[in-house]
Amino acid sequence: MGRPGSPSEAETRCPLWVLPEELLLLICSYLDVRALGRLGQTCRRLCRFTSRDALWRRLACSCLNAGFSALGADLVEGVPVKERVRVSQNWRHGRCQRKLLLKWKRNLMPWIQLDTEYLYISQAEDIQAYWLRPNNTSLQRCPQAVFSGHQEDVCRFVLANGHIVSGGGDGNIALHKLNSSFSFKFLAHEQEVNCVDCQGGIIVSGSRDRTAKVWSLSPGRAGQCLHTIQTEDRVWSIAISPLSSSFVTGTACCRHTSPLRIWDLGSGQLVTCLGTDFHRGAGVLDILYETPSTLLSCGYDTYIRYWDLRTSSRECVKKWEEPHDSALYCIRSNGNHMIASGSSYYGVVRLWDKRQNRCLQSFSLSSPISSPVYCLRFSTTHLYATLASALHVLDFTT
Repeated sequence: MGRPGSPSEAETRCPLWVLPEELLLLICSYLDVRALGRLGQTCRRLCRFTSRDALWRRLACSCLNAGFSALGADLVEGVPVKERVRVSQNWRHGRCQRKLLLKWKRNLMPWIQLDTEYLYISQAEDIQAYWLRPNNTSLQRCPQAVFSGHQEDVCRFVLANGHIVSGGGDGNIALHKLNSSFSFKFLAHEQEVNCVDCQGGIIVSGSRDRTAKVWSLSPGRAGQCLHTIQTEDRVWSIAISPLSSSFVTGTACCRHTSPLRIWDLGSGQLVTCLGTDFHRGAGVLDILYETPSTLLSCGYDTYIRYWDLRTSSRECVKKWEEPHDSALYCIRSNGNHMIASGSSYYGVVRLWDKRQNRCLQSFSLSSPISSPVYCLRFSTTHLYATLASALHVLDFTT
């Protein structure tokens, strides 16, 4: 008998191994996911050969949420590409395990952010940081840190440059350093700060008081207002361009102006309005830049809209309608083919493939008690969603 792990006589006689490795790689590159997987089941040597990242990379780039950008850049290190393709099939077919991570007694509008090891969630006036256990489907029982500073509920917050920047119902913006006790806050608006974003030493904020403001974080000028923009409508969402040259505001659409407008970050002047077919009351609740020239928006009009600023600002490139005519509270994208959205009724999370016109998968998290999905975040393996009284996770590694 041969040594464990050594090629058997049958494997050695296989005519495929007569071919140069480069030619064998070329042949395998024509196989789809199923054929490549079956080929790897024929013998141990082919199993090892067909597990190479080089063979699965081409397939993974076209898969759903496999950790590759639209340009083919690998965004996930240390995880075999073959395994990511397997998990991607679970996303596409809706195969997952659901788990309740946190539950609280009173109804809130919680917001969450993720980094590599921690999940941050707003709980009324505080933001709590929980350590994610290695399986990513359970949290440490007690929070690792609690960030306080608001007198009323936290509306939105972002992680930026090792800091938490939050806006609250008290009109304040608070800044906390993640790894120290340093923090400060300042009065930013006359009414609640509905949304904030931070990038490159600049904070932008939007409020119910119908203004958007640009703030400096430079040493000696921290908290100084650089621009005040009269939006003429309540600001529900805001996002800074990846180039830090402009930002976009999403408003309540109670007037005749477009709810989506882009402003110059340096001067505070209006650059352009997006779209012309918004109906009154079709406010924009969430905005997400994918690249400096492409962004996604959603809101009360029940549509996800995809905008490409290189083509036209008058019409979106593509749009997807929520099947049950529900407002869309939040969206998230992997920067490639997949979009996840949170609906206003029964905690419905939907997965979308940009290459298709209809919803790919749906998950209801709050039946029979109806609650919106206020925020969601996902990695290549897990999706986290916050409802009025609970935090849920969907595990797609099964």
